[in-house]
Amino acid sequence: MFAPNYRLYRCPKCGGLLEVEVSNLHWTPKGRGVWRYASMLPLKSGVSLGEGQTPLVKSVLGEGLYVKFDGANPTGSFKDRGMALGVTVARESGANKVVVASTGNTAASAAAYAARAGLRCYVVLPRGNVARGKLVQAALHGAELVMVNGYFDKALEYVVNYGTRYAYPLNSFNPWRLEGQKTLAFEVYEELGCPDYVVVPVGNAGNISAIWKGFKELASLGLCNKLPKMIGVQAEGAAPLADAWERGLEEPLFVDEPRTVASAIKIGRPINWPKALRAVRESGGFFVKVSDGEIIKAQRLLATKDGLGAEPAGAASVAAALKLGLRGTVVAVVTGHALKDPDAVEVSAREVRNADELAELLER
Repeated sequence: MFAPNYRLYRCPKCGGLLEVEVSNLHWTPKGRGVWRYASMLPLKSGVSLGEGQTPLVKSVLGEGLYVKFDGANPTGSFKDRGMALGVTVARESGANKVVVASTGNTAASAAAYAARAGLRCYVVLPRGNVARGKLVQAALHGAELVMVNGYFDKALEYVVNYGTRYAYPLNSFNPWRLEGQKTLAFEVYEELGCPDYVVVPVGNAGNISAIWKGFKELASLGLCNKLPKMIGVQAEGAAPLADAWERGLEEPLFVDEPRTVASAIKIGRPINWPKALRAVRESGGFFVKVSDGEIIKAQRLLATKDGLGAEPAGAASVAAALKLGLRGTVVAVVTGHALKDPDAVEVSAREVRNADELAELLER
């Protein structure tokens, strides 16, 4: 245990990632969004764009299946929950600039929240591996874009080894940021109680551990009698944890060149893998992988049957839920909006030459 320190991210003795322990937890939700749960957070107020309070939608795709649509956050992804806390902490620490490595969603969110807080923002991106929608967001919010050759893991290496010396880092190795992401568990609990399963896309592996932490804190207050099993989902071409789980290994099978249409989880060396592995094991859950074909099919079904537009990485959770056929109450976390990655969607259109042809089409 260490005293609270906004600039302490790793254990100075072993180098492992740290967790934030909030003293005097008490359940007194008040207001809206992430800061509604101030009594469960390490800070009681801070930077906000109205994040949180995202829809929990009963899906028609499966009995007992609910979709937690975090694509409805201000910048279109679950990252906003963490940035509300992370940017607040950065400001409280006296920083005047923040830095992140990103496949896109973190960049967009960090840029927006830094702008709101009056901080400069630098985002380190893997050249050619960021969806244009996310790139445009980061640029629009005034971030300084820095491109590196390679994949996300190379960009993160730059931030960990160099960025932390000169700016406040807001990637998920920073435990303060993950505190905001645990609020998804609180919202699910308020609407649904504690489900049987929570299915979460896994990229850098911080979100699944944060959500599990939220449910555990509810249980510590006597609010959850039975905790959910956490199911971590990875794409087949970027599945270091799912591949290791299949083989019964204790550590990930890291992927040097991850391949998947789901760019937000196209990560071969997730820095939070110990936390994710612990969350899955403690909860009695497991890791599973889905193909790009299954992801795109789930994205289509989610859009055409439930009316929810998910980016491919977000649809991975629904793909896994459908593939597994889980029984009971299942919450699939859709982490990002479809507009984040529009190039992943095929668009077709009919051509009509006059009103009569349109009428004929509509009469079918």
